[in-house]
Amino acid sequence: MSGPLQGVRIVEMSGLGPAPFACMMLADLGAEVICVDRLSAADAHGPVEADIFRRGKRTMALDLKQPSALQAVLQLIDSADVVVEGFRPGVMERLGLGPDVCLSRNPRLVYGRMTGWGQSGPMAAAAGHDINYIALSGALHAIGTTEQPIAPLNLVGDFGGGGMLLAVGVLSAVLSARATGKGQVVDAAMTDGSALLMTMIYGWKAAGQWVDRRGVNMLDGGAHFYGTYQCSDGKWIAVGSIEPQFYALLIEKAGLQGVDLAAQREAAAWPQMRARLAEVFARRTRAQWCELMEGSDVCFSPVLTMTEAPHHPHNAARQTFVEVQGVTQPAPAPRFSETPASIDAPPARAGAHTVDILRSIGMGDDTIEAMRSTRAIA
Repeated sequence: MSGPLQGVRIVEMSGLGPAPFACMMLADLGAEVICVDRLSAADAHGPVEADIFRRGKRTMALDLKQPSALQAVLQLIDSADVVVEGFRPGVMERLGLGPDVCLSRNPRLVYGRMTGWGQSGPMAAAAGHDINYIALSGALHAIGTTEQPIAPLNLVGDFGGGGMLLAVGVLSAVLSARATGKGQVVDAAMTDGSALLMTMIYGWKAAGQWVDRRGVNMLDGGAHFYGTYQCSDGKWIAVGSIEPQFYALLIEKAGLQGVDLAAQREAAAWPQMRARLAEVFARRTRAQWCELMEGSDVCFSPVLTMTEAPHHPHNAARQTFVEVQGVTQPAPAPRFSETPASIDAPPARAGAHTVDILRSIGMGDDTIEAMRSTRAIA
């Protein structure tokens, strides 16, 4: 293992989306992550290489309805620094693995809970997905065209406002537990997290610098100097020339004449200027515009496809993407000067390490064989 989180043991209750993403990041950073999978997952077929969230983790597959399997997980949690779960409120309690039970056995434990609505509130028990959580926080309303909101993939709720928020919360609580000897529950909700990501926009709105509708503000497609444009070959480029000196360079390199640079922030002129820039950028290919503007202070970049992005010279130089068992994927981030993060193992099929993990927590071969005979493990 390598990375700054060496020595941290995390038990991840297998689920979907943001919780596995958070645990993948923590595994990349050196934590030992043991994924507790459902027994049925061990029977799944097909390639596991593309299940990138499982990289760097070990896995055990159990039937938690069996007392011996439940006891095994409790013993594992006894030795853990962190438990992470992403079920609806109450599910872990019904399994017999709720925070009261686990913290009574391991008082230093950090118990990370990842949900959409949070552990409390009138919506807590309802089903939902990323799009619902960011709709409630005001984030979705601010993203899209003038005609309609458009979901920004599931980046704002699941992963930015969910998984990354959970990772920050868990690490903060681990630091506290090491200083005080006392663990705690971390309630990470995607509604809270996506609202937090909107902090700057809410601040601008309070200051009268943001209109509460789409397509008329500086960062939502309203400004001609911050947006995307199609080139003659059908590909796209992005410009973000916010500062006056960068805007002046954009106008110069675009070859526009008679532009009043002092009027850059006058919103009434934005639609006309966007039309002028659109006409100019449509005259050349994306490659031609890259040759003219890329690497300059215009704040310019090509809009790359997911196929193109790993091969861009900047991404290649920084090794932003790596290939593991034939699957191209984002590399661990951020970078550390003394304790570099790494992918310590490719994704493993559910249950691949069950016996090794059971032995590591003190279970003998007779006990393991008994668990196998009752189908508590595969």
